[in-house]
Amino acid sequence: MRVVVTGGGGFVGSHLCEALLNRGDTVHCLDNFCTGQPENVAHLLGEPRFRLVRADVTVPFDVPGPVDAVAHLASPASPPDYHRLALETLAVGSHGTENALRLAQRHGARFLLASTSEVYGDPEVHPQPEEYWGHVNPVGPRSVYDEAKRYAEALAMAYRRSLGTDVGVVRIFNTYGPRMRPHDGRVVSTFIRQALAGRPLTLFGDGSQTRSFCYVDDLVRGLTAMLDSDHRGPVNLGNPGERTVRELAELVLRITGSASRIVFRPLPVDDPTRRRPVINKAVEQLGWVPRVPVEEGLRRTVAWFAAQSAARPARVPVEA
Repeated sequence: MRVVVTGGGGFVGSHLCEALLNRGDTVHCLDNFCTGQPENVAHLLGEPRFRLVRADVTVPFDVPGPVDAVAHLASPASPPDYHRLALETLAVGSHGTENALRLAQRHGARFLLASTSEVYGDPEVHPQPEEYWGHVNPVGPRSVYDEAKRYAEALAMAYRRSLGTDVGVVRIFNTYGPRMRPHDGRVVSTFIRQALAGRPLTLFGDGSQTRSFCYVDDLVRGLTAMLDSDHRGPVNLGNPGERTVRELAELVLRITGSASRIVFRPLPVDDPTRRRPVINKAVEQLGWVPRVPVEEGLRRTVAWFAAQSAARPARVPVEA
């Protein structure tokens, strides 16, 4: 296939680009690099089936040649990023999603929307099935991301119902792995960075809030399976193995061998207390289950972080 990946220079997007190339697809990668990094795809630039373009998808865009699929991953995705880029997050969830949908519609292409477990907000139903409508504060500090993704889902489904666009929606739960930014504000990257530097690990609240952590390679298998299917979704993609944030901190300390201590800070406003996916639909519709145990995934991620701290970043040319 010839696949357009918006946000392809980001953490998840770069792994998706790589996986598509590895199976023989051609990839047109778009990113404005407000949170993505050209270094994430630098190793792909010598591949003739890969094209990297700096572009803002909130502005109408097109790509040369045929398009078989559009994977819309563009968006700030961590709290520090979408708080800093509040208006941009809303714009990419609305205008960016519609521009990507229009591209898919023009070409008769499959459209994959990378939505998020944040559409469930601070859930009152646990674990979360796709049928749950969520518990989101529409005016809270997290709403710029939560509501942008909820709107993007509504827009994608409206295109499917009104225009027959081949739409598929996935809801991504907490994902971790190589190419996370050390200061992106996500809990895994924060704990690893702090542990490797010998600094205290910062826990918000009492550390009893739970998350379900999925290794990025597992997630990407789910994304490609959804691209290849005709299922409309939404489909949860995440690891149903639930653990507390404190347990995660202790595991990171054990893997890194760090002597860092754990310190506690007040819980942010609207921070979800529990998060775990029901993945029956992913199993039944896509034949997908996560395979990488959390401890193994964390070891790989720690090794990548440790290697990056000793490496000099290379300058990567990006086509305008």
